[in-house]
Amino acid sequence: MQPLTNTQAIIDFCLAPLSLDMGTEAEREVRRRMAHVIGTFQRKSAQPVAVDFTNMPSQVINEAAHGNE
Repeated sequence: MQPLTNTQAIIDFCLAPLSLDMGTEAEREVRRRMAHVIGTFQRKSAQPVAVDFTNMPSQVINEAAHGNE
């Protein structure tokens, strides 16, 4: 996977695991908020920002500690 620089591509990648209903008010609001955060960060950065999800550490959940839900 190549690092992502396009705001919508970053948002799409982040929202994919949630399987949100496309076109709902909630989905549009989440996209609007994420676009604002990413855009603000990119504008304040001195250089172009790319997100490389291949270097993201994996998340391990201790199911026993959370009630095996």
